[in-house]
Amino acid sequence: MNGTGSETKLIWPGLRGFYDSFFEVAYALMRVAIGYILLMHGIGKIHAGAGVIAANIMAKNGLEPALGFAYAAMLLETVGAVCVILGAFTRFFAAALAIEMGIAFLVVHFPKGFAAAQGGFEYVLLIGIVMLVIAIRGGGRYSVDRMIGREL
Repeated sequence: MNGTGSETKLIWPGLRGFYDSFFEVAYALMRVAIGYILLMHGIGKIHAGAGVIAANIMAKNGLEPALGFAYAAMLLETVGAVCVILGAFTRFFAAALAIEMGIAFLVVHFPKGFAAAQGGFEYVLLIGIVMLVIAIRGGGRYSVDRMIGREL
């Protein structure tokens, strides 16, 4: 918006209906995709085990109590990710995951620079911002939250 209160005009105004009708589908697709990505990370942590995650990631980066941080990450990246995928308790879990990504950004990835290939922060920054947007917007039209008619 340019501050005048008017919307930008589409070059092809005929696309307005398409954009309006598919916005909710695209939002749900984004929510499912980002939730699935986090779920795969959570499953990887579960397969490695809480002790390994605590020692090799949490304690190594100064996050104490390391076992508590490991279990929190495992819970958020599995149960929380499934809830984001389904759109159940969406705002709560998206906000919690945004906070987790914020901690990972500051403590683990920021010192390594931008590039994810070198352990940098680009990936956790993207996930954290997407989770923040989901936390603010909620589950959307295609969510369990919407089906039950309640959300935070």
